[in-house]
Amino acid sequence: MTIKMKNVRLSFPSLFRKASFQGVETKYEGTFLLDKTEHRATIDEISKTIAEMLKEHKTKLSPDKICLKDGDDVEYEGYAGTMTLKASNKNRPLVIGKDRSPLAEDDNVIYSGCYVDAIVVLWFQDNGFGKRINASLEGVQFRADGTPFGDGGAKVSVSDFDAIDDDEF
Repeated sequence: MTIKMKNVRLSFPSLFRKASFQGVETKYEGTFLLDKTEHRATIDEISKTIAEMLKEHKTKLSPDKICLKDGDDVEYEGYAGTMTLKASNKNRPLVIGKDRSPLAEDDNVIYSGCYVDAIVVLWFQDNGFGKRINASLEGVQFRADGTPFGDGGAKVSVSDFDAIDDDEF
């Protein structure tokens, strides 16, 4: 099931390079924060799809096996009052700007804490690695700046520096 999330906050983005865990390259990924009030309809749509998948596969899963989680249970800055959805893909997702032009990492537009629109596909995993409900990350569109999360998300521009006069030395 394809889900389009609008104006959600992006956290832990690895959209231009695959994430790395203990020195091993994994997948392209991102975690999306959906405000429990503002995004109620989208959260309900995702929850309904998950319930249908569980019914179709005649199974129950523990919350840690489902891509949608309650942000109140996570101790990260900005997660309270949200539901979080982690999505990943072995293939690089489409990443575009407001005008739908492609973005590159060097553009420094996408960062942890900005607001985006995102398209994910929910799918049921049942293989040698176990049963889960995952989200495949298909595309991200930058929507608006937000307060960066953590130290790694800060954006710096030329205007943040003063001109240095040679006479100062």
